[in-house]
Amino acid sequence: MILPIYAYGQPVLKRVAAPIGPDYPDLSELIANMWETMYHAEGVGLAAPQIGLSIRLFVVDTTGYKKSDKAGEPQEPGIKKVFINAQMLSEEGPVWSFEEGCLSIPYVRGEVERPPIIRIRYQDENFKEFEETYTGVNARVIQHEYDHIQGILFVERLKPLKKRMIKRKLEDIRCGRIQADYKMRFVPLRL
Repeated sequence: MILPIYAYGQPVLKRVAAPIGPDYPDLSELIANMWETMYHAEGVGLAAPQIGLSIRLFVVDTTGYKKSDKAGEPQEPGIKKVFINAQMLSEEGPVWSFEEGCLSIPYVRGEVERPPIIRIRYQDENFKEFEETYTGVNARVIQHEYDHIQGILFVERLKPLKKRMIKRKLEDIRCGRIQADYKMRFVPLRL
């Protein structure tokens, strides 16, 4: 089932999400719905807060992403994974700038600087624990989704000038004055 994506301004997007256990209700169905929602919106990642749930869950699929992270270098293989109760252990290397966007903030893109190598501990959909290192675009997408479960949006990581330039666009999104190509849920307007 395709779920509505919560738009910029929704309070759930600013909360630090809570961990979950194997007894979380209908988890398999939720994960299937997240995949379907993400693919419908043509995203490469989706975090539970983006569908209104303040839990430490996100999905990532970079297997169809066809852009190398540095000019002329071959691209690392993509990943398709579920991340539950993720904990960022380290972020390393010289920061590199890369244009990011977000399904919760349609039509806004911006250059975000992040380290290119991460080490993360997480559980998969069967609650098997992993500790893995990711680089390049895979690391970038994981960092972006991890930020969501920490209550951080990519626009907070933009340079001050860019933040000023997108201020009106963000207000239009917050107020529901945009039309996305997928279902969205906006902050109710106060009368």
